[in-house]
Amino acid sequence: MTGHPPMILVVDDEETIRDSLQIFLEAQGWNVTTAASAEQALELPAPTPCAGAIVDIRLPGQSGDAMIVAAQPRYPAMKWLICTGSVGFAPGPELTAAGVTPQDIFTKPVADMSLLVERLAALLA
Repeated sequence: MTGHPPMILVVDDEETIRDSLQIFLEAQGWNVTTAASAEQALELPAPTPCAGAIVDIRLPGQSGDAMIVAAQPRYPAMKWLICTGSVGFAPGPELTAAGVTPQDIFTKPVADMSLLVERLAALLA
């Protein structure tokens, strides 16, 4: 990656998944910040703008999809990927309005991380 690497937010309540994604994405050249819940993610300081986020759907407290809908008006340029264990999850109208497409949804465990990285790079290009 050339230039200043974008900041990526990883939101997942499973520490091993969150840490693994952080290590993997940092090895790809991105800066990464993490949150264990939607509430924690929404409290991140504004001086740390994220270009994109990888969000789990099933989180304690507020769900990941509700977090995306709540965050979109505050961060309209932010791009969203969903990484969920919910097989068959599809974006509803609110997520679609936030820019989430079926291509932006990955089922855990992600069998080919290069596909996730390619999609993230395409969204941030």
